Amino acid sequence: MLLIPILLASIVAVAQSSASVEEVFASHEVVPDVIAQAPNQFLKVTYKEGLVAKEGVELTPTQVKDQPLVEWSAAPGDYYTLILTDPDAPSRAEPKFREFKHWVVVNIPGNDVASGDVLTAYIGSGPPKGTGLHRYVFLLYKQPGKLDFKEKHVSNKSRRDRPSFKAAKFAEEYQLGNPVAGNFYQAQYDDYVPELHKQLSEE
Repeated sequence: MLLIPILLASIVAVAQSSASVEEVFASHEVVPDVIAQAPNQFLKVTYKEGLVAKEGVELTPTQVKDQPLVEWSAAPGDYYTLILTDPDAPSRAEPKFREFKHWVVVNIPGNDVASGDVLTAYIGSGPPKGTGLHRYVFLLYKQPGKLDFKEKHVSNKSRRDRPSFKAAKFAEEYQLGNPVAGNFYQAQYDDYVPELHKQLSEE
């Protein structure tokens, strides 16, 4: 007799969890600014000192300057693509460079990001002074298999090919479908930003 209430509670919990992803992505307009449909689950993103990037929480560029730990459940033999993108370049009010590409790793075996192919090396948030909060969106796509990506590799000292990126267009080109997981945080200018912009000197 106890099994039925427990099962119902589990179903409700799952439904609430998936609805919350949709609600959060919609309330911050990640849908439709970045993707047309919210993923079914949140991606776990943790920066140094246990800072968790989730559901639009505000972090500082200083806090997110180093590559985070990104975690998800994956079956052996699956391959994934991970993207971090800023749709608010140079500002949310005037996003003429939407999106700015911060990180792209492809052909990730299972959930081992370190073993994936880094197409675009990680850089943290660099919102220009006076442009307010920017959204930084993590998207995880399950690939149909190991793929041949034709993109040029971009180092963490280069801004080449970073502006005017479109995560949804990239996913469409490589037939990745809708993202299976995602999350995002927000950040605005702090004193680390000039250092990051100086770092991106190479073309």
